[in-house]
Amino acid sequence: MTIETATARLKMNILIVDDHPFIIQGYKNAIARYNPDKFEFTIFEAKDCESAYNLITNDQMNFDIAFLDISMPDYEEKELYSGEDLAKLVLEYMPNCKIIMLTMFTEFLKLKTLINKVSPSGIVIKNDLTFDELLSAFDKVINNELYYSKSILEMLSSHDDSIEIDLFDKQILFHLSKGTKLDDIPQFVPISLNAIESRKANLRNLLEVQDDLDLVKAAKNKGLIF
Repeated sequence: MTIETATARLKMNILIVDDHPFIIQGYKNAIARYNPDKFEFTIFEAKDCESAYNLITNDQMNFDIAFLDISMPDYEEKELYSGEDLAKLVLEYMPNCKIIMLTMFTEFLKLKTLINKVSPSGIVIKNDLTFDELLSAFDKVINNELYYSKSILEMLSSHDDSIEIDLFDKQILFHLSKGTKLDDIPQFVPISLNAIESRKANLRNLLEVQDDLDLVKAAKNKGLIF
């Protein structure tokens, strides 16, 4: 962020990553209407993990705020499978960048893992997203406040120590409990081996265990598998 003169507008670079062009346009329209007398925004767009990687790792780029959709086409060559992976990459290259995550996911596991591993400045469930909601999130984040949308706050307040996981995570745990070798699990779960390994690591982190045996035991104790 730079200030050219005492009366100049603050210049900020914004990154928006989403695989739906009309959603990107909506974000751009909202940002353009935020305090135009005070800020001058330059917006960069990416439609998938690969195009986002190319922007983030460009030495000429520096982003002040990044809007990242969690679910988007991956870039397996660089082991980037989601907006969460991109958020970690952004923080590696630009540790002062404020990150706003946007998602359709409502699984407590994913949100808790996201908060623990990325600590985003904002998280918004897309079903909550309106023009005013986006402006509210942007305003709080730009002013160094955290912003969690209504659904996020309700989930965090209602779950306590309970855990929810999605179908793929349940299938991974099931096959681990049956002794299926990790390399063979992609035969049964329609995602890549690298994605399975990433999910397994997230499950270990969530359940606070170190190995697969303890992971299965903890999952059974929590009623995630039987």
